[in-house]
Amino acid sequence: METQKFSYDNNIVRAFLYATVIFGIVGFLFGLTAALMLFYPELPEFFLGSDDDTIKSLAAGNIQGLIDSQGAFGFGRIRMLHTSSVIFAFVCNGFFAGAYYSTQRLLKTRMWSDTLSWIHFWGWQLMIVSVVITFFMGINTSKEYAEHEWPIDILITVIWIIFGINMFATIAIRRVRHLYVAIWFYIGTWIAIAMLHIFNNLEVPVSFAGWKSYSAYAGVKDALVQWWYGHNAVAFVLTTPILGLMYYFLPKAADRPVFSYKLSIIHFWSLIFVYIWAGPHHLQYTALPGWAQALATGFSIMLIAPSWGGMLNGLLTLRGAWDKVRENPVLKFFVVAITCYGMATFEGPLLATKTLNKIGHYTDWVIGHVHIGALGWNGFMAFGMIYYLLPIMWRTKLWSVKLANWHFWLGTLGIIFYAVPLYISGFTQGLMWKQFNPDGTLVYKQWLDTVTAIIPYYIMRFVGGGLYLIGALLMAVNIVKTVRSGSFQKEVPAEAPALGNITKKRKEGEGAHLWLERMPVYLSILSFIAVAIGGSVQIIPTLTIKENVPTISAVKPYSPLELEGRDLYIREGCNACHSQMIRPFRDEVVRFNGKNGQYSKAGEFVYDRPFLWGSKRTGPDLHRQGGKNPSSWHYKHMYNPRSTSAGSIMPRYPWLITNDLDRSDMTAKLNLMKNVFDVPYTKPEIDSADQWANTQASMIVQEIYNEAPDLKAAYAQRPAGELEKKEIIALIAYLQRLGTDIKTTEIKTASND
Repeated sequence: METQKFSYDNNIVRAFLYATVIFGIVGFLFGLTAALMLFYPELPEFFLGSDDDTIKSLAAGNIQGLIDSQGAFGFGRIRMLHTSSVIFAFVCNGFFAGAYYSTQRLLKTRMWSDTLSWIHFWGWQLMIVSVVITFFMGINTSKEYAEHEWPIDILITVIWIIFGINMFATIAIRRVRHLYVAIWFYIGTWIAIAMLHIFNNLEVPVSFAGWKSYSAYAGVKDALVQWWYGHNAVAFVLTTPILGLMYYFLPKAADRPVFSYKLSIIHFWSLIFVYIWAGPHHLQYTALPGWAQALATGFSIMLIAPSWGGMLNGLLTLRGAWDKVRENPVLKFFVVAITCYGMATFEGPLLATKTLNKIGHYTDWVIGHVHIGALGWNGFMAFGMIYYLLPIMWRTKLWSVKLANWHFWLGTLGIIFYAVPLYISGFTQGLMWKQFNPDGTLVYKQWLDTVTAIIPYYIMRFVGGGLYLIGALLMAVNIVKTVRSGSFQKEVPAEAPALGNITKKRKEGEGAHLWLERMPVYLSILSFIAVAIGGSVQIIPTLTIKENVPTISAVKPYSPLELEGRDLYIREGCNACHSQMIRPFRDEVVRFNGKNGQYSKAGEFVYDRPFLWGSKRTGPDLHRQGGKNPSSWHYKHMYNPRSTSAGSIMPRYPWLITNDLDRSDMTAKLNLMKNVFDVPYTKPEIDSADQWANTQASMIVQEIYNEAPDLKAAYAQRPAGELEKKEIIALIAYLQRLGTDIKTTEIKTASND
């Protein structure tokens, strides 16, 4: 058979490698900033200025700098920037670097199109920059790991398709008969992410000339679809592609074959099938139908088997090579990464059980769990891969093995100092929230008591994050020095025999899976079926059967001003710290809604696009906030939370008080809600939306003046009607509406007919 000469493209690998390192450090910095703000909320004031004499500031002694920032450096936006930069910029760029390197070598061919490779690279970086800019501006959808607004969602879709075309076309021109396990994981990843991204991000823009959109799903349905996506973003962005990299780079670095081919088969198919069912375990004890919660718990427990099968397949690949781990920093990173993968995939199913979920959900325990995976599994796999590729691609020795070892130990200590304090913090929160006195009252009635108790653990977490970042910076130094001392090989000459014709029929004695490995179309179709089954079984009934989301006759649509206030709540990222889901527990009902309390019902969220249940309670739940505090309290609390709640770690929002509310899209929003989503606004209500908003704003301002003579006196010196126009009034309107549709213990459910 004719031997063909060709070359591998290292240039595209280098580009993605550099992007991985740069955005990794950026993502770590955002994360460290967010961690700092949880015990030093005055950080923006330190840089931008403050009117509080007790705060040291680098800027002038007034708050104008903070107002001019328009919330760009608020915790809600920084957290979004952190999660997106780590997931989409660091992990995805790292995956693309490894995939472009390994795919060419596993398939014995150059990528099908260099042009598509570079469109993919620059398109992805454009997306990342767009995300950073829009998030700083407060343009987001609030949906966790999918906060990007609709134009960016479309851009991601286009780039993902381009990547897929290039990958599948490269598979089609391969010079090897059978696809190696890493390629299976790349295929499964591409198919699953395409499905998840498209269905979760179905949204309708208010105008094609603007950014604002509303989710195609509402309330419970939106929550189910979002966490079907959110959990499986962890599965198919942070897990399966990295497993593909593990199956390629670990055997290469150890110079050992994969421990078990059969275990690889079981690992791949069981993982992609089971993982997709587990998403609703993020919604235990919520208003989600009980059958969906039970399914998620069952499949979450099942998930331990394939996950640990993959972990053992990785660790046992090092059989006979453990002596190399002592000397080789690449293998050190890989071993700890795979161990963290095993830890995270054991802990996740445990947290999915109702026994532990009722204590752990909404606490820092979940944050610690997530970061064992992100810092340990994703980060260390990326670092190991980078250290492996550097000497090969630049044809030189790593500049400093000692520095790489320092990076390893700093990173490992960073993970420990990050995760362990959060575990302790999570246990502390969960137990303090639920503790009652003998007379039936809450022991820790004040929410701030449960916040101040965990501040020391937040400080320790910050130290851990700092150690991890220092390690990454040492890696960056090592990379620069290695690159300068070496000679980059842009084109790598290679040769391989041409691939003969592949028949569709199975050969005599050929195993079913061996046959499937040389039939990429069938492999892709079966992968799609495997990942689609779980989502279909859970989502289709919830979306189509009315009994799954009973309506409540007392629940009415938001007024125009309340809808605008809700959009401001989303803009500021308030759902990063506040949940809106009171679970059916005595402590939550008593804490968040008093004696006559109600836990949250599915029918209360039918007009919520998107849902805002949240996943973390740094601050208290707000679903029954309406009427709990006076409107003047909300005004002062948003201006400076520490003026109403001493010791609060909530950031300040003074720009809400100075900004006029933009009502230009108010009528368009109501029309969209009515015409597209069948929200029962009448034509007279829509036509008089501005007047409706004015009337409600005037009532709220009058309440503020009646409750707070100091504010009344302050605004008496200003033009009449000034306060009514401000954003703060819209936000107060929304907060005072929350939970007020249900006012008694008797719930009347409307007919579903």
